[in-house]
Amino acid sequence: MQYNPLDPAVRANPYPSFAHLRENSPVALVEPFGFWAVSRYDDVINVLRSPALFSSATMVTSLLGELQAFPDAAVLIASDPPVHTRLRSLVNRAFTPRAAADLEPRVRVLVDDLVAGFADRGSCDVVAELAMPLPVIVIAELLGVDPARRVEFKRWSDDIVGAVAGMMDGTQQERIRGSIAAFMEYFQEVMDERRAHPRADLISALVQAEEQGQVLSTREVLAFTFLLLIAGNETTTNLIGNAVLALLAHPAELARVQADPSLIPGLVEETLRYDAPVQSLFRRATRDVVLGGVTIPEGATVLPLYGSANRDHRRFPDPDRFDITRDTHGHLGFGQGIHFCVGAPLARLEARVALEALLRTCGSLAPGEGHVERVESILLRGPKTLPLRFDAVLPSSGRTTPRAPRTGGGRRVGRRGRGRRGGLC
Repeated sequence: MQYNPLDPAVRANPYPSFAHLRENSPVALVEPFGFWAVSRYDDVINVLRSPALFSSATMVTSLLGELQAFPDAAVLIASDPPVHTRLRSLVNRAFTPRAAADLEPRVRVLVDDLVAGFADRGSCDVVAELAMPLPVIVIAELLGVDPARRVEFKRWSDDIVGAVAGMMDGTQQERIRGSIAAFMEYFQEVMDERRAHPRADLISALVQAEEQGQVLSTREVLAFTFLLLIAGNETTTNLIGNAVLALLAHPAELARVQADPSLIPGLVEETLRYDAPVQSLFRRATRDVVLGGVTIPEGATVLPLYGSANRDHRRFPDPDRFDITRDTHGHLGFGQGIHFCVGAPLARLEARVALEALLRTCGSLAPGEGHVERVESILLRGPKTLPLRFDAVLPSSGRTTPRAPRTGGGRRVGRRGRGRRGGLC
């Protein structure tokens, strides 16, 4: 069996291929791509916890290629110790779990507003109307983006995230370059202004961050802001989308969590294990390394498969079963080691609050009409579109109206006798 991460069937469901790799070629050279796929849990952990053997320096080039925006700046995700140690210690002072927790009241307001926008219709695209806009708004507010520039920020965000999530033709590359340039120009101005007049936002905290006499350079702050835009958007969007997909495919688990909302944190963690929003990230072997009995040559690109490791029966019993009460300790949904996702607390918060509101407000969730289109990426996994149907909420009372029974033609009859279609909104 040849593992081809670009095969549409593999993108739709990579887990049978991962299982084959784990049992037959746990450390495999994948041609014609030229990278080494690492699929078993213990081997993936070994890669992630050994930065001296498996460098992260290839990450920015692997993610953005020639669109790389910061060739002369240290980037958190693409650095190794001691540079990474310095960057992480400085960033951690500004981007703390407590700071993320303090955002919960505001996140709840944003989520409630988004859900209210479709709750009375009985259908929506949960990605376009909840999972995608939520992290964009949160990050914009976190960074202190001028409300008058939010539309531009959303366009920059969509373009930059698209550069990571999918394939680009020449026209798209040109547009993305423009968005990157505008993004950098805007935040350079914001940084200059915050140094003179600090505010209660993340940019102010970053430009003031100091540890043992060291500070983040202007390019390093810009690079982290850029990274936050990518990782903070795509991870949360995919996490929410994957959780909803998993619930739709497992009605018993959907019923459990709707009956007991206290299970939602467990739902988030099991989604991170069962269908991780980030499936893998690149590393580079710094010398010949023997892993799983196979020699990976110096300079080789290595792809530790988080999604496969999370389905390894050696670590998680009955791994293909979706169980929101499972012990998920040790899952790799946010990576492991020194590059464990700095934004994990915020992503967990946003996903938990979004799922609470969706499950509380929209009863009888079911797939809507239309195709579930997936992100085109070998690194990321999540739906680009996810149509839902549900019991509509009456705006005046907050009560739900059950969907009318289907007519003989298969369509539901809505209120006032009109046919109501589920699907994309």
